[in-house]
Amino acid sequence: MIFVGSATFGYGLGFALAVRRHSSRNYRLRADGDDHLRAEEKGAALLRSWLSPEQAELWDSHRHFYVVGSDTGRKYRIKYGRSMNVEELDSGGNVVNQWCFGPRGNLAVGDVMLTQKIALETMEIEALAKANRNRTFGAAPSRGAPQP
Repeated sequence: MIFVGSATFGYGLGFALAVRRHSSRNYRLRADGDDHLRAEEKGAALLRSWLSPEQAELWDSHRHFYVVGSDTGRKYRIKYGRSMNVEELDSGGNVVNQWCFGPRGNLAVGDVMLTQKIALETMEIEALAKANRNRTFGAAPSRGAPQP
């Protein structure tokens, strides 16, 4: 499920159940500090397993990666984090909007980022229609990181 305030929308049942099973295990593991770290590591490993070789290289070196929206072809940079970590880029690599959306619950960062990736790559318009947006016109591109 994706949330924005109280609004939610879902994925296909098979995907939703798979993420819920993985995320539920992670959530239960968060009771202790060591278990929390283990849950974050598992979430990051799951995210990385879904990344293309190019995305994985960026993830390993800069803790972000780029995706292309399924409906508009727009480019997005998903940065490490749970909120306001999705940046929409213009053709010059400048940030034009920041977006906030993700799954319900206190999940590992990797689980949140994987949900954002899949939502943008499969149901971009629906995800952004319910997301919070922060317009950041004319922002400079990220320094030291390759552009899409």
